[in-house]
Amino acid sequence: METDKMLKALGEPMRFKIYGCLLERKHCVRSLSKKLGITESAISQHIKVMKEAGLVYGEKYGYHMHYLPSQEALDLLVSCFAEMKEMSLSLDRDMTKCQCEYREVE
Repeated sequence: METDKMLKALGEPMRFKIYGCLLERKHCVRSLSKKLGITESAISQHIKVMKEAGLVYGEKYGYHMHYLPSQEALDLLVSCFAEMKEMSLSLDRDMTKCQCEYREVE
């Protein structure tokens, strides 16, 4: 799984809303379409992008495919953001001195 593909997929506002809906419960395309007020074909295109990024997967129930978020993908994203948070917390935030490696030390 590539985090850059996942973040790019979630960077589109409607896909982010769809993903939020899938975190609440599993949905079929029709259910998402009615809930979000966009066409089923638009939902299908968004789901396709999210599937290709590894964010969601489908389970077939009768004639309908129900979509769920991939727990593995979510765990990876959470891990990446936790790592970024730790890096941010360890930054020297002293604004009184330049920390650029190109600046000559006085």
